[in-house]
Amino acid sequence: MTQDKKPRLITAEELKSGGFIPQRQKDLVAVRCRAPGGRLTAAKLRKLADVAEKYGDGTVHLSARMSPEILYINMKDLTSVVEELGSLWHSPIATCGSRVRVPTACGGCEYNPRGWTDTQKFATEVDRRYFCTRTHHKFKMAFTGCVIDCMRTREMDLGFQGMVKPELVESLCTGCSLCIHSCHSDALEMVNELPKRIWEMCVSCGDCINVCPSSALVAKNVGHAVYVGGKHGRNPHAAYPVAEFVPDEKVFDVIDGTLAWYKSRGKPGERIGFTIDRIGIDDYRKHMKDIFGEYLLTQKDIEQPKWKTIFWPGAAEAFPRYGDI
Repeated sequence: MTQDKKPRLITAEELKSGGFIPQRQKDLVAVRCRAPGGRLTAAKLRKLADVAEKYGDGTVHLSARMSPEILYINMKDLTSVVEELGSLWHSPIATCGSRVRVPTACGGCEYNPRGWTDTQKFATEVDRRYFCTRTHHKFKMAFTGCVIDCMRTREMDLGFQGMVKPELVESLCTGCSLCIHSCHSDALEMVNELPKRIWEMCVSCGDCINVCPSSALVAKNVGHAVYVGGKHGRNPHAAYPVAEFVPDEKVFDVIDGTLAWYKSRGKPGERIGFTIDRIGIDDYRKHMKDIFGEYLLTQKDIEQPKWKTIFWPGAAEAFPRYGDI
């Protein structure tokens, strides 16, 4: 008579890879659900509440990256929980571990008057294309619509930040100087009763456009600043600015190229920022040169005063030198 084998215990890492986060309480887990860009329908919110009350203690926690987590779920109920959530989600669980995570995003240009890029559209499509892709370590992406950077793109493995290049229509300008007073970067001055831009100071926020009462300031160009190699947590790392005014149609090429470089250059357990530090920023820039094209930042670009103002004091001065590639 053969002896029955004991069932294999599921490891904490295996649970995390499935989006189930072990709690300190025995046999209880938090179930992390997908909410690309932090957006959920009312129907999904109701379903989360129903499942939390039926299988947990009625508590739903919103993670730092916008994912709703249903707490106090017993391991024996995991299959039932996933099945019930799946009635509204094609794939409800937000994975953890060494994979591309659910992207975060602000409201962007959809309803935020300060937003310049359609962050929600990109978060949805990035989640569809890349979610759960295996990487050497966790890989986080974020989209923010303006330089205020509420989504902390400068702390992400790959971040896209909306930016705008204003242009003055002189015939419409009344010389009211409201744009001068609205500029927090001291990038505008009045010359011959017209606002003159100091480009090396301009952070491309677009506040001057939004405040102009005569529509004399218009958006000449809208695109994304791209940051790579950032992270927060135990050992934080500021991301490197690598391109600006990248158009919408290049965003997915940038993601594909960055993931390919990381896959070929990284080591298991190494975040992309530390891969860049080990291999060198110019190796990444060389790999991405044809993708970024004219939008690639050079050493001369990052020496402009504006980069010092949008990073933590001293961070820009610590960037490695960007070489000729």
